[in-house]
Amino acid sequence: MPAAQTAQGAEAAPQPSVDALLGRILTSLDEDKAEDVVTIPLAGKSEMADHMVIASGRSSRQVQSIADKLVQRLKDEFGRLAKVEGKSGGDWVLIDTGDVVVHVFRPEVRAFYQIEKMWAEGLEAPEVPGDEAAPEGFDPAAGG
Repeated sequence: MPAAQTAQGAEAAPQPSVDALLGRILTSLDEDKAEDVVTIPLAGKSEMADHMVIASGRSSRQVQSIADKLVQRLKDEFGRLAKVEGKSGGDWVLIDTGDVVVHVFRPEVRAFYQIEKMWAEGLEAPEVPGDEAAPEGFDPAAGG
């Protein structure tokens, strides 16, 4: 069977295993000094991905930089294009690689949304925040 081809007609690089992809993502986050990195296995819990990775950057600029470098490394090393949401705001960037979904937050935004707590509780619906205020300068309605 012939190798897969790209739109330009060149042969596409073989896709990495999920473990290789996850390993490279974790290495990239470490190289860029991401903090509090958490990996959540989703196999059997969700069909959206096999793993979710959550990390923090110390500032909006670092969050954007971590995301930019990760996306570029995955493209360069694996030929993998990722969908990216929220990069312009720098509060919360979502990177969807297909098999692994990566969330990079500013610490205040991560504490507000508590995504890892929701997934750790076995996909139970999260509690709706009462009178809690969003982190200063963060407007969820504005997309970050």
